[in-house]
Amino acid sequence: MAILDSQSVKSAYHRGVRGRDGGKKVMGRKRHLAVDSLGLILKVAVSAANLQDRAGARLVVPALLKRHRRLQYFYVDGGYRSEPLVEELRALVPKRKLHWEVVRRQPRTQGFSVLPRRWLVERTFGWLSHWRRLAKDYEVRTDSSETMIYLASTKLLLKRLTR
Repeated sequence: MAILDSQSVKSAYHRGVRGRDGGKKVMGRKRHLAVDSLGLILKVAVSAANLQDRAGARLVVPALLKRHRRLQYFYVDGGYRSEPLVEELRALVPKRKLHWEVVRRQPRTQGFSVLPRRWLVERTFGWLSHWRRLAKDYEVRTDSSETMIYLASTKLLLKRLTR
């Protein structure tokens, strides 16, 4: 199982790849994350903030499917709802059944509500936000930004293991 989501963060510099996320009104980059059922990071991709979530899934999911042979279930938010995207991803692994479930909010709910399965990726974003280096995107290159996210998640995992 993998849970996908993205987070827009401001860029500290005017160099490198960046864009404007119109929905959140953020000029910077977007982090596309795939986590497992424990909230541990499986794959990260960093892009300009103006890249839609569906396009970000095309960066993350093919690498996930190659690396994790038994992966079948994906839980996503409404930004990933697209039949052409799902069919394109299913064509990558025709022998495997992929289940793509969009987790929606309950109708008539106002404000914040915990959504099943999706809260895991939101919690991971919360863990990463404790790192000063990840509060803003200070890196010029996107691969350096991805590496900083992997380093932070590695330190979090090591801290859990040494308790």
